[in-house]
Amino acid sequence: MFNLSITQVISALLALLHLTNALHFYVKTGETKCFFEELQEDTLVVGKIDAYEKQDHGNEYFKSPNLKVQITVEETFDNNHKVADQKSAPDGDFTFTSLDSGEHKFCLTPVYSDNTHGKVHRIFFDVAQGSANEYVDSKSTKLVDDLTLRVNKLYDQLDKIHWEQENMREREAHFRDQSESTNSRVVKWSIVQLVVLVGTCVYQLRHLKSFFVKQKIV
Repeated sequence: MFNLSITQVISALLALLHLTNALHFYVKTGETKCFFEELQEDTLVVGKIDAYEKQDHGNEYFKSPNLKVQITVEETFDNNHKVADQKSAPDGDFTFTSLDSGEHKFCLTPVYSDNTHGKVHRIFFDVAQGSANEYVDSKSTKLVDDLTLRVNKLYDQLDKIHWEQENMREREAHFRDQSESTNSRVVKWSIVQLVVLVGTCVYQLRHLKSFFVKQKIV
């Protein structure tokens, strides 16, 4: 439930990170461009990649779905030990935490998933850094606050559902009482009507018989 995407991580870090490097450069497919950055121990680093491909017959640049950017980060002070090595989408992100203080080398290489070659690329590269400990504390606090808020909302929803259920039970009981009362009145009225109808028929039959006797028909 608490898994965060890189995009969400970047959004959460805006209040903690400060921009250390924002640039763009041009490079051909397969060529590597490297940059150096001095980092302190336990520094949380977040990078943003925005890569474009140049049109074959024109000066416009566009996003290619097959374009990837190979990203490596090495510790130059420790025999170029790799601390990050991944392929990013043309508008992807990467993040890592520095293990030791010293100079780090960031290298970017545009490649294609279909082995395309000979293209020219424009790549925007932004790097931000901040305290990893501050981020962990902030993240934990934020998650706890979010969880508390969600639980409170669930409790409110449960209260509303319980209240609706009670109202539905009361309305059903009231409707059932009204239905039973109406049915009872209908049955009684039907019996009264039947009695009146039978009495009327008996009276009319006796009246007709008396009339026929007087007229000497019967």
